[in-house]
Amino acid sequence: MARMKSFAPVLAALLFASVAAAQQVPYNQPTIWASKPDVPAFERLENDRMEAAQKSIDQLVAVKGPRTIENTLAPYDEAARQLNAGSDLAQVVEQTNPEAAYRDKGTEMLNKVSAAQTALSLNQEVYKALSALDMSKADAASRYYVQRQLLEFKLAGVDKDDATREKLKKLNEQLTDDQSKFERNIADDVRTIELKDASELAGLPQDYIDAHKPGPDGKIKITTSYPDIFPVLNYAASDDLRHRVWAAFTERAYPKNTDILEDMMKMRYQIATLVGYSSWADYNAADKMALKGQNVENFIDQLSSAARPTMQREYDMLLAEKRKTDPKATDIWEYEHRYLSERLRRSDYAFDSQSIRPYLPYNEVKQGVLDTAAALFHITFRQEHDVPAWDPSVETWEVIDGGKMIGRFYLDMHPRAGKYTHDETAPLLDGIAGKQMPEAALICNLPTPTATDPGLMDYDDVVTFFHEFGHLMHHILGGQQKWAGISGISMEMDFVEAPSQMLEEWMHSPQVLAKFAKNYKTGEPIPASLVQKMNRASAFGRAGDVSQQVMFASISYNMYKRNPEDTDPSAVCLNAFHRFSLLKSIPESGHFFASFDHLAGYSSAYYTYMWDLVIAEDFFQQFDQENLLAGDTPMRYRRTVLEPGGSVSANDLVKSFLGRPQNMEALKKWMNVEFSTPASGGGTKAVAH
Repeated sequence: MARMKSFAPVLAALLFASVAAAQQVPYNQPTIWASKPDVPAFERLENDRMEAAQKSIDQLVAVKGPRTIENTLAPYDEAARQLNAGSDLAQVVEQTNPEAAYRDKGTEMLNKVSAAQTALSLNQEVYKALSALDMSKADAASRYYVQRQLLEFKLAGVDKDDATREKLKKLNEQLTDDQSKFERNIADDVRTIELKDASELAGLPQDYIDAHKPGPDGKIKITTSYPDIFPVLNYAASDDLRHRVWAAFTERAYPKNTDILEDMMKMRYQIATLVGYSSWADYNAADKMALKGQNVENFIDQLSSAARPTMQREYDMLLAEKRKTDPKATDIWEYEHRYLSERLRRSDYAFDSQSIRPYLPYNEVKQGVLDTAAALFHITFRQEHDVPAWDPSVETWEVIDGGKMIGRFYLDMHPRAGKYTHDETAPLLDGIAGKQMPEAALICNLPTPTATDPGLMDYDDVVTFFHEFGHLMHHILGGQQKWAGISGISMEMDFVEAPSQMLEEWMHSPQVLAKFAKNYKTGEPIPASLVQKMNRASAFGRAGDVSQQVMFASISYNMYKRNPEDTDPSAVCLNAFHRFSLLKSIPESGHFFASFDHLAGYSSAYYTYMWDLVIAEDFFQQFDQENLLAGDTPMRYRRTVLEPGGSVSANDLVKSFLGRPQNMEALKKWMNVEFSTPASGGGTKAVAH
């Protein structure tokens, strides 16, 4: 895909008043990129944030007499707000800016702000000041905020001696730098697979073939960017092409990230043991819903056991499908899985994934996601035109609730050189009631529409869009708090994915799809019979997908479970593949760790995706399955789950909405839909298998 036209990067010289934000009125809050400073101006902006934070810390420490919310918690939260804004902006610059110089400066400033955050977390005077607060008459949200912050201080090692705290500070600074390098190496290592002629593209959609014409040398080039590789893995008839693409994709950032990962493992182990934990996995679970590492390990085992019988059933069906063309086949390779699944959906369910693509042009899907969220959460969206951003393709949108603007977001939805290669919601500003509106960016890599190409999306692309928009709504609707430190997605990390995974289910609603899924040529709405086939076919393979996620969770957990001196990253990957997957792995899969970017950020906590899927499916079952927007459940969900942000524990949020703790029953039902729903409108073979 061609690189987008170069554009002078635009970053905020007026990033919502670096120092005087308290005087701003949210309605007049300028966009993040309100002007076009050069790299030094961006650096000054970041330094202004850190200086403002330090002034608040100095103000807090200088207090004489009794500690109060006004003289202690308020300046502490202001420091947190300034540092969060500096960190968030630097990370978005690092991940998205079209110019390498800006990305490099983003990395540098992210490290600098992170160092300031680490220093604050180790500041004993601040810790003692918060500890001295009498919160007995404070509101519940403020009490919970202080309670959580004191836990985080202790996990940072604030109660250790000076030498230990200094060592922890240096370790955290180096860790932040390594995390950035690890992720940048993945983003920068876009590999290319060369094809001799177009015949190797047999089976792929025509618009894909049209977009991949031979170059001057007569060769066709496919990259490891998402829009390039996943159509190949899904549809390419060439076994050799799928193999080569998968091998290249798996080996991104190898061997460059090997030493960096090993350094991160060693530093995290040192941090954990210095604070008093036996491993990083145990340390990292202490402030989460899981509470300790053993509970994570137990969850991985329980989920694997729940998925295994259905996964075996799915695997047998895939092997039977493969034997139609290879009668002696006894194994299924990793790079065959998506292709065989697609073939099986066509043969057993009369569903071809390509058949829905004409109904999913990017612009119409975007509007459909916006309309769905507006109806579900009782809000509206309004685009801000002629607003500068870091790339000309980025759109700026306002979130309106009851006629009042309550937040803003930016859509950066298509791949380009140097950009983050995964999909995420990146916070930019914490929301504080009456003081600062929440802002965030959607950073995705979805098909790019052009004058001649509508940017047709696959099923998984649309699910991704819904997923990330779920994060976005959580940040905005939960960003109306009294304090920055409990605003938006600030609760325990192992609840973060639940609202986004719950919103994925809207992709399966005929009612929802009928409103935006229309043929890009004829305008015909997607037929209800096709949606029925799609839903039945998409239900196939869920247990296998869960098992794959369990495999990733196991890699994440076991990479940090013990002393890194006893841990071989390649062995951890291959052991997980063999234990949790029935698919046969290629040798390059031993290098998967190098491109598994979550080993940097999530570290040992990738289990959260599955932990939260259990919660998400439990949540989803509370909605009217015949009409997802009916009744009071949508608003009860918004008020009970999203709006509290991090002002209460995630365990309490779950109990409040469900009336009980989460359990796996809804997930088990979801995994087994394909084998429990009578066949209709399509294939009839699935139930018999």
